Amino acid sequence: MKDTINISLVGVGGQGILLASDILCQVALLSGKDVKKSEVHGMAQRGGSVISQVRIGEKIYSPLIAAGETDILVSFEKLEALRYAHLLSCDGTALVNKQEIKPVTVSSGQADWPNNLDERLRTAVRHLRMIPALEIAQDLGDTRVINLVMLGALSVYIDQNKDVWREAIADLVKPQLLDVNLKAFDAGRNYIKHMQSD
Repeated sequence: MKDTINISLVGVGGQGILLASDILCQVALLSGKDVKKSEVHGMAQRGGSVISQVRIGEKIYSPLIAAGETDILVSFEKLEALRYAHLLSCDGTALVNKQEIKPVTVSSGQADWPNNLDERLRTAVRHLRMIPALEIAQDLGDTRVINLVMLGALSVYIDQNKDVWREAIADLVKPQLLDVNLKAFDAGRNYIKHMQSD
């Protein structure tokens, strides 16, 4: 890992963002790094905006990441990626699940969904990696593992042995769900590696 790495995980309630950030923190601890985490729930129910920020390094004093200082933005939903794009550093990378989750205000006609979302994301983010995490999770038979698909993608950008990730996942995921979660992690990791080799 570099001296200090700042990671922001964003999405909507119910996508497993907080478990993903807990696993990321466990990876840091298992590798002997200091880690601090903060989290904000925009709404306490499913569908509300959620952000968790994780800072990893030799010595971390604050869990908060200022705008423009996120090295890697991991977004579990496309609109949330656009909402939080300002957090990225100018050379930062955004890993974005291609999924769109329209809030009740949009489905009820009280608000509009933004036009040209993909184009706006490409304009806002210099280093953008789109990941079909929902499709990958569906192929594995469990849409709840989107978070592990995204963590697998993130793991490619963090210089840490894959076995440490697997140990951290085993520490925090229920034993009966471990196999599918590990498969999801591997699938996300392999997707990014394949993308980088093209």
